[in-house]
Amino acid sequence: MDIQKELRAHLLELLEGKAAHLDLETVLREFPVAEINAKIENAPHTAWELLEHLRIAQSDIVEFSRDANHVSPKFPDGYWNKSEGTAEDWQKSCEQILRELQTMRELVADEKTDLLARIAHGDGQTILREALLVADHNSYHLGQIAFLMRILEKK
Repeated sequence: MDIQKELRAHLLELLEGKAAHLDLETVLREFPVAEINAKIENAPHTAWELLEHLRIAQSDIVEFSRDANHVSPKFPDGYWNKSEGTAEDWQKSCEQILRELQTMRELVADEKTDLLARIAHGDGQTILREALLVADHNSYHLGQIAFLMRILEKK
């Protein structure tokens, strides 16, 4: 059994978000763009804030995985955009998220990528860990966005 081949297949399925997870592309496409800045009672973030956080964090993870010269945003403030977004902003952010998610998929799918090797410029991280982090982080915040969408549908 080729463990890396098996891991690749499982990771790619997870990054597709179609197994036990919501489909990222569908939720982002179906979210009512006119409501991206809506503040829901007792919800700490708007859909726009969540989308931007997802975009910034995923971009940081993907770029760290690929580029030794990448500089991460300042934690935690650099990972949150507190401004309001427009429909055009939403579209651009969605496109970047999907494009960079595809970049992570391609990195995982590349048989030259050793999923278990430590990233040379990191402090113990592997591509396996970073891919799992993208999938986990995206699914968590996508669930929040989907929850906001359901609440807005009932208003």
